[in-house]
Amino acid sequence: MTDTNRSAEYVATLYIVPTPIGNLGDITQRALDVLNSVDVIAAEDTRHTGRLLSHFGITTRTFALHDHNEQAKADALIAQIQQGQSIALVSDAGTPLISDPGYHLVNRCRQAGVNVVPLPGACAVITALSASGLPSDRFSFEGFLPAKSKGRKDTFEALQSDPRTLIFYESPHRIMDSLADMLAVLGPEREVVLARELTKTFETFHGAPLGELIEWLGEDSNRIRGEMVLLVAGHRAEKEALPPEATRTTAILAKELPLKKAAALAAEIHGVKKNALYKWGLDALD
Repeated sequence: MTDTNRSAEYVATLYIVPTPIGNLGDITQRALDVLNSVDVIAAEDTRHTGRLLSHFGITTRTFALHDHNEQAKADALIAQIQQGQSIALVSDAGTPLISDPGYHLVNRCRQAGVNVVPLPGACAVITALSASGLPSDRFSFEGFLPAKSKGRKDTFEALQSDPRTLIFYESPHRIMDSLADMLAVLGPEREVVLARELTKTFETFHGAPLGELIEWLGEDSNRIRGEMVLLVAGHRAEKEALPPEATRTTAILAKELPLKKAAALAAEIHGVKKNALYKWGLDALD
């Protein structure tokens, strides 16, 4: 039976509600308000979510929605919303749909014209990236790595020339095997940051060239415990060396001509890029 005292704000909507990835203090007030006010909470694991709700004194009914039943249950949940009920979607931790269930339900809601409201909140990907020290202007979240070595190597080979920061989730029992496969493809010098147990008591960030990171992890088994995010520096193309004769010609011409003109003429003579010569001249010539 629908509570007629509920605010109209929480009627006939699917809410995407992030939950803490470790520290319970990270839940937002808006998330608590929604979880308290909706008709039902669709949870990846009702027992796990039940502990969270109990901590905050929330008694809203829960419903299991996970990878194995999501597609089958989506239509029934949409029908509930169309009948005026509100539903909050949560995963075990973090933002739903980010390597967690929910895509099929949200997609079907959009197709059916059902209102979907996302709440901002905890997400391990963004939390790890913000403190990694790696470039954050462009990044690619790749989710969990494949379980088998060949699949992992194929993944790394497909991404080895990607200039963006790459972000993966990995489990403790596979982390060393995954890093070994990464080493085989990307080499020991690629910078990698391991972010472990984010927001929890033993939160750890450790960044190093991949070869050194593997050695560091091997020194203490405690370093491979807990939930992990791997952040990998993007590929950086080596600057193409300019032929000495081209820079020499540029230097000679620049004594009589503006640098831009000198670089253009030298580039034409030696068949190199004029912009590269111009930048070289800015750095090398007074």
